[in-house]
Amino acid sequence: MRRRPSGSAEDEEDATEPTPVPQLGLSPRPNGTGELRTIGDVPEIRSTPPRRQNRKPSKELDGSPTQWLRTEVPHMRTTPESPITTPEPPAAMLERHRRTRQQQRNPWACSLLTLATSVFAIGLLVTILHSFLNRQQDPKGCAMSYMRPAFTRYSDFDTEHTRFASKYSLYLYREGGVDEDTRVKGIPVLFVPGNAGSYKQVRPIAAEAAHYFHDTLRLDLGAAADGKAPLDVFSVDFNEDITAFHGETLLEQAEYLNEAVAFILALYHQPGRSLREPGLPLPKAVMILGHSMGGVVARTMLTLPNYQEHTVNTIITLSAPHARAPISVDAEMVSVYGDVNRFWRQSYSQVPTHQNPLADITLISIAGGGLDTMIPSEYTSVTSLVPETHGFTVFTSSIPNVWTGMDHLAIMWCDQFRKALVRAIFDVVDSRRAAQTKVQNERIGAIRKRLLTGMEPVVEKAILAQELDTRLTIAEDTDGVLSAGERLVLRSHGAAKDTKAHLLPVPVQPFAAGSKFTLLTNQVLDTGNDAGSLVVLLCSELPIQSGMTFPHSLDLSGDEPIGSQLACKNAAVDQIMLPASTNESANAFDDTKPFSYLQFDLLDIAEHDFVAVIEKASEESHGWLIAEFITGAMSSVTVSKGHHELLAQGLTVQLPASRAMMSELKIPEIHSTLFAYRFAIERQPCDRFEESFTPLLRQYIAEPYESKFFVNAKGGNINVHGLSPYMPPPLRGGGATDGLSLTIWSDPVCNSTVNISLHVDVLGSAGKLVMRYRTVFAAFPLLVMLIVMRKQMKVYDTTGVFMSFSSAMDVCLRTSLPFVFIALSFLAVSLSKAAQGSWTRSWLSLITTSAKAVDFNVHDLLLGTQDPFFWFLVPLFGIISIGIIIAGNYAITALLHTLAFVYGRVSGGLGRQNEAHRTTIPFSSGPRHRILITTLLGLLMTTLIPYQLAYLLLTFLHFSTAVRALRSARDTNSSADYNFYNYTHTLLVLMLWVLPINLPTLVIWSHNLAVRWLTSFSAQMNLLAIVPIVAIVELAGRREMVGRTTGRARHLTNVLIFLAALYAAVYGVTYAYRLHHILNLLAAWLVLLHFGQKGFAAAVPWSVPVDGTPQTPPVPEKARKAESDIKKRP
Repeated sequence: MRRRPSGSAEDEEDATEPTPVPQLGLSPRPNGTGELRTIGDVPEIRSTPPRRQNRKPSKELDGSPTQWLRTEVPHMRTTPESPITTPEPPAAMLERHRRTRQQQRNPWACSLLTLATSVFAIGLLVTILHSFLNRQQDPKGCAMSYMRPAFTRYSDFDTEHTRFASKYSLYLYREGGVDEDTRVKGIPVLFVPGNAGSYKQVRPIAAEAAHYFHDTLRLDLGAAADGKAPLDVFSVDFNEDITAFHGETLLEQAEYLNEAVAFILALYHQPGRSLREPGLPLPKAVMILGHSMGGVVARTMLTLPNYQEHTVNTIITLSAPHARAPISVDAEMVSVYGDVNRFWRQSYSQVPTHQNPLADITLISIAGGGLDTMIPSEYTSVTSLVPETHGFTVFTSSIPNVWTGMDHLAIMWCDQFRKALVRAIFDVVDSRRAAQTKVQNERIGAIRKRLLTGMEPVVEKAILAQELDTRLTIAEDTDGVLSAGERLVLRSHGAAKDTKAHLLPVPVQPFAAGSKFTLLTNQVLDTGNDAGSLVVLLCSELPIQSGMTFPHSLDLSGDEPIGSQLACKNAAVDQIMLPASTNESANAFDDTKPFSYLQFDLLDIAEHDFVAVIEKASEESHGWLIAEFITGAMSSVTVSKGHHELLAQGLTVQLPASRAMMSELKIPEIHSTLFAYRFAIERQPCDRFEESFTPLLRQYIAEPYESKFFVNAKGGNINVHGLSPYMPPPLRGGGATDGLSLTIWSDPVCNSTVNISLHVDVLGSAGKLVMRYRTVFAAFPLLVMLIVMRKQMKVYDTTGVFMSFSSAMDVCLRTSLPFVFIALSFLAVSLSKAAQGSWTRSWLSLITTSAKAVDFNVHDLLLGTQDPFFWFLVPLFGIISIGIIIAGNYAITALLHTLAFVYGRVSGGLGRQNEAHRTTIPFSSGPRHRILITTLLGLLMTTLIPYQLAYLLLTFLHFSTAVRALRSARDTNSSADYNFYNYTHTLLVLMLWVLPINLPTLVIWSHNLAVRWLTSFSAQMNLLAIVPIVAIVELAGRREMVGRTTGRARHLTNVLIFLAALYAAVYGVTYAYRLHHILNLLAAWLVLLHFGQKGFAAAVPWSVPVDGTPQTPPVPEKARKAESDIKKRP
């Protein structure tokens, strides 16, 4: 039997005594040392003192051959401290044991299960990426914009005004050939670029603003009377700062912006720099236009101490991730997001309103949609930040005359969009007020009118506030009055070649639920300026003797001396633009004249008696018009099908031949961003007439406002930006939205049915995971690696063999990993149900002071969704993560073997032939050199450099350690050296995986150095975040690895690594920066095991000093007593 050394002086004395070599049927290897080196798992045998042979076995070993095989430590040679006194094991058992040990240390181990899992995982990953790049792609319809830019820099905005004068700059834009006067004279607008953005990105929008005012508003007397003035567009140069990854940079930019706003407003007080119209007040507020992270910086401005109240009242953001940080690799960024969003939410919860510091703020967020692959467009939602009275989110595909999605950069130069945006800005400006804009409620109403489709419930109908202004006189015996419920159809507009009126009686109350009036035409509606050939009026009967006067009069009574008189108002103020849908139409954004559409709820027009449609064309044309009153039963269909039914059966709805012109299909269960769908429309040909127009389909969700139009609809892709993982709930509380609505306009006169089918696009849905779960492929692989390391440590503590990473992965695939992902799947279901449970809301109401408690962090954990249906994503991500780790491990192994071969060739002396030669080749630099480097690195981290740079250097250093460890193991074929190599290899895999999380901060630090700006870091946090990793890398550089542990230390190690793995999976996606701290904590624990006291753990650090003799842990006092008891037995 063998026992561990006690560590006494007697043991040292015995080490010089000779001893015979036990017979194992093996001949010594001629290495010049007189010892038998380990081959595979068979122990190396050295000469052993006789006194050592008389040592009695400890109580831990029972003397059986199998027990000897189980407890022997193959990475340590048979030294004087570990003689073999047991009976000779059977040869077959030894051979099987040898093969097992060789397999465990084999870095290329790959079972059929491992291979199949890897192939399946890589197949899944390729499918997801292919789907993301090629399926469910929205068409691109942006036209290019052109301009003649001229920028003026304000060099006097220097250190007297801001401490960032050496880093940032302020510019004024002027359009060449239109307005080249650099004096400020209009309404100040400040553009804030986004992540790595340029101040020059404002050129398309600023140029359009200059041209629109110069060519249109300047010539409109009504616009001047309404307070319209040119825009003074300023832009800040942030030197292309990388804002998205660094919270400190975001705060610096926000502080600079507040100082820039104060400087801009001061310019209007300087006569030499200002040219204002007499009688107009000086500006006291600036409009903010922010792109990407610039929108978040704009909101952050209002939370800082240097913000001056009421100097900002309107913020319009383009593709800005308001709801959550686009990537959470920086702790301060996550903290800044939390603080800013909490400030905005708490401000709008203030009662009374005058206590709200943001009461006068209007926040508009505009998103590009699915073409934006920089940030998920649902992150632009502000429903969790502001009430509907103060802001909203809209997609560019919803905006009239834009009707197309756009990517993250195109939203700045898209010609159709910049025109709509500039008109929206001019809709809210008012130079007659010091704030330079209309009051808040008028601002939000004007922007809704301009940017929303007009069919949303929040869009106010302008006609409701309009006074009756037109007297309409018609003949008593006119045939233009339709019967109740009759549909008006005009197929040849102007056929009468004269002005003709058609009157549709408004149904009498009570109205059926959902009753509406709808009108669709391909003609332009006259808004009162004689620009259109059709006039639509809402009219009420007027007594003949009425003495009312009207500014406009229209007499269609003919030769009759007395006709019926109606008091009317023009309904065209509420006309809605729809993309034209004909047989030649291809996309909604085609450059064709749009359709004009009117839609009124009957309750809104109940006070009127007729809807009058007046043809003013003098010649026949191909124009058409369809108008009718419909009920909700005629036009609306609600389908209640869950995800399972939609996946299995899809959905099919048939619209009857006697349908309404406008039909609406509501599917409340479709609201998730993780599903994509395909729709198809089949219709029979018209049996009597040619179609006036082909089917037009609109997909719509209300939170945020997203509409997409499909012209000449036969089929297409449907994907929504509704409920998304990790998104906070709305400010008002509540969960699911109303779901998806499909509105179909079709020619009802055809008298043919229309079939609409919808099914889940499974392959298209796979691509939706990329944008929503990008960070999961950092967290879940770390979970897998930690579970594998846990298995390595357990086997090492039990057998003394530190398995290779690939062998441990193979074992985990058969044992722990499936159970871990099953448990996480149940946890995902539990978290989803808890997020929508009533007990959760009750508990929140107890721990918060708010009567209506809303937990905005309820979706931060694991999958981040409130829908239990998506539990399968846990094993899906688990399989992909396993495949990524297996492939990555083999890639790292191949690289290490290649570099080890090169290292051996270059060094020439690393092929060690004997133990004496081994002592002449240093494994790492000297202790003084290492201490000097470590001390210097620590000092720099307390002053100049971030810990991320130290981490990068440590990763390279440990990479070299792993290369040398592999070369040493291959030269000696020693179990001890292979143990050490497998240990360093596992640490290297962990460090390389966490490295990308640290790189963004390092890039920002390097960028700041390039612009001669020193970034401040917390010295204490800097050191705490890296010192354990420094220590573990230093120990590895000295050929020291963690020792085998027993008792509580072994259990604590096992539990600690397991909990770290679970924490990485549950919190790692939302708080990715914590993955580094998980590794740091693990390194701290390994360092603690190295230097732990005897009373804490039954192990001391194992190390290989330069003489190559392994040190084994001493036997505790209890074990010695146990040996004495065994010795006394008969």
